[in-house]
Amino acid sequence: MAEKKAKVKVALKRRKKIKSQTKRAGVRRGEAASQPRTKTEACIALLMRPAGATLEELQKLTGWLPHSVRGFLAGTVKKLPGVALSSEKSAGESRRYRVTRAPP
Repeated sequence: MAEKKAKVKVALKRRKKIKSQTKRAGVRRGEAASQPRTKTEACIALLMRPAGATLEELQKLTGWLPHSVRGFLAGTVKKLPGVALSSEKSAGESRRYRVTRAPP
């Protein structure tokens, strides 16, 4: 019985999280299909912005720890075909990661 309650609780949390994300993004009910469906898609969308994304932004989006985000960047993003991952660090700022199209 306790296991079933725990599953229901997790499902409600997920639903609430998705609802808050769509609300923050200003998305209406029928438009939610255009949003990224996986964490990978969401991360790639952040990384494709002109400003790129910081480690902290990716952590907040995914809920992962810093070493997990770095592992994702090195193990998944770097190996995507047609994609080049770059990073830069300005003085006094966090490192920014960016994804661009790889040269042919």
